[in-house]
Amino acid sequence: MSKLIELKSPAELETLRESARLASTVLSRVASLLDDGLATYDLEIAARREIEALGASPAFLGYRGYPAALCVSLNDELVHGIPSRKRKIRAGDIVTLDLGVIHRGFFGDVAATFPVGKVSAAAQRLIKAGKDSFAPAIIENLRAGKRLGDLSGALERHIISRGFSVVRDYVGHGIGRRLHEEPAIPNFGERGLGPILKEGMVLAVEPMMCEGSSALNLDADGWTARTSDGKLSCHFEHMIIVGAAPEIITFWGDKI
Repeated sequence: MSKLIELKSPAELETLRESARLASTVLSRVASLLDDGLATYDLEIAARREIEALGASPAFLGYRGYPAALCVSLNDELVHGIPSRKRKIRAGDIVTLDLGVIHRGFFGDVAATFPVGKVSAAAQRLIKAGKDSFAPAIIENLRAGKRLGDLSGALERHIISRGFSVVRDYVGHGIGRRLHEEPAIPNFGERGLGPILKEGMVLAVEPMMCEGSSALNLDADGWTARTSDGKLSCHFEHMIIVGAAPEIITFWGDKI
């Protein structure tokens, strides 16, 4: 991966807004299907159908060998859960949906953790902490002229202040004509460090946190990462354009 951080032109930013909108629309439609007894592969089928209906292409399918268009991660699974006909969603679960699309040569990427039915108070607190990672006081650190460490440090302080642990094994990323571009965006860091943010950068910010330890194990499938202590985890993702003020261009729907 090149260390060059690409700045997008106004025309490219407009296409990225469209890609982000399409990815978000698919995520919202798939999330609306979440229900007790549903197989996770049913969500995969729905995601492929919705992506095709919108005239886009699935970004994840075949990417580095990933076998699906959608990641469906339940409870202690943090990321990259592979949809399965055998895996059933149950009331009380929390489910992370992560998907990407390709539209006119540009990528859209979005993720969120959703409750299914009535979930525990601990799960509610975890989800709220994930959503609140994008509060204005945190995201204001994505203004042009700030440093990336300003955002990363703010995310780390937020996660710890809510009583959760910070995931260090996975990070956010730049996005554009490639799904993963520079810079890497950790959810931990120090204010005043890292590259200077410039107008025209587009970043996929991905706060990830765990109820207990942030230590992770990888399943035998080579993809599914889950907490080593079996406790809950959550993952949210927004695409954000850096400018005089940050512009969030993805959305999660109304199921959270």
